Amino acid sequence: MFWELAADTWGQEERAAIQRVMDSGRYTIGPEVEAFERAFAAYHGCKHAVMVNSGSSANLIAVASLFHTRERPLQRGDEVIVPAISWATTYHPLQQYGLKLRFVDVELETLNMDTSKLADALTPNTKAIVAVSILGNPAALDVIRAFADEHSLRMIEDNCESLDAELNGKKTGTFGDVNTFSFFFSHHISTGEGGMVMTDDAEIDGLCRAVRAHGWVRDVPMEAGLFPPGDDAFAEAYRFVIPGYNVRPQEINAAAGLAQLEKLPGFTARRRANLKLFQDAFSGDERFLIQRENGQSSSFCFPIIVRPGCGLERADIFGPLKDADIGFRMITGGCFPRHDAIKYFDYDIVGDLNNADTAHDRGFFVGNHPYDLSAQIAKLREILSAL
Repeated sequence: MFWELAADTWGQEERAAIQRVMDSGRYTIGPEVEAFERAFAAYHGCKHAVMVNSGSSANLIAVASLFHTRERPLQRGDEVIVPAISWATTYHPLQQYGLKLRFVDVELETLNMDTSKLADALTPNTKAIVAVSILGNPAALDVIRAFADEHSLRMIEDNCESLDAELNGKKTGTFGDVNTFSFFFSHHISTGEGGMVMTDDAEIDGLCRAVRAHGWVRDVPMEAGLFPPGDDAFAEAYRFVIPGYNVRPQEINAAAGLAQLEKLPGFTARRRANLKLFQDAFSGDERFLIQRENGQSSSFCFPIIVRPGCGLERADIFGPLKDADIGFRMITGGCFPRHDAIKYFDYDIVGDLNNADTAHDRGFFVGNHPYDLSAQIAKLREILSAL
């Protein structure tokens, strides 16, 4: 395909890492996972990282952990402020744990939560806020963090689309009480399938480790002091302390992740170079809205919104893109309250979602990859200029 939505970034390093696991005979969670967790936390300057089998599972155990903290635990019926645009599994764990969602519109230029609406979204029942940086572009995480602190809210940062982005010199995925990442095939680094929860809070770290593996105590660090050992040493290894799942990763995924993490700075530099080419090509075309960078984007992809009233419809573009063998898709998951699954949620909409609706109805994106896309971007510019 001339320009795919996703691209393979594995090389000999990842294959050698997988062979190392195969030679070891240890395939499930073990030393490779532990090494990747330590390296990932160190890369971000954080204390704790917990690897799981997907970014979706990372969101699940992050939410679950906040229901079991000693202080300010979330409870069913509590309200949580969320942006109207994100992937479905940003929202599903919130629904599954009985939280009520308060949807806030996004800024059309950044595609991230419009923080000017946060005060309107706050009620006496609000206990948490979810920050999402869409497609590599940092949300106003500093503003959201300050709002959370001011109102004693838990902050969950879903950074599954924005690994290695930065705001004010600080990595995204480090602003929340608990932060999540995805290593799916198409993401900034890939472990095939995989995800990570990261936190500076030893209690949340220990709770995530318990929830990750059946709710048992065996993987919880003793120094966390969460679950003092019982008298029966034999039974201790199989003591179940909180409700949990099996969302453990495999050693193969972690070994590939270690190799990918070493490549991440180079990947990000190339993605940002491609972003500059894209910005130069399209920033002057008034028919299109392209994402305004906030901080330093890690540029997951190139979103484009066909400006309302410009005389061009989104459908006019899809045929020429298909003819040119260029892949495209909707922006993240679109406006989530527009999806059928919303009938299962307890939710409110704060004001209107006009910008999220516009992105849903008139937006799309094409892929960005960690190699030179100058020919692809030039071709896209040629196609759209002809319309």
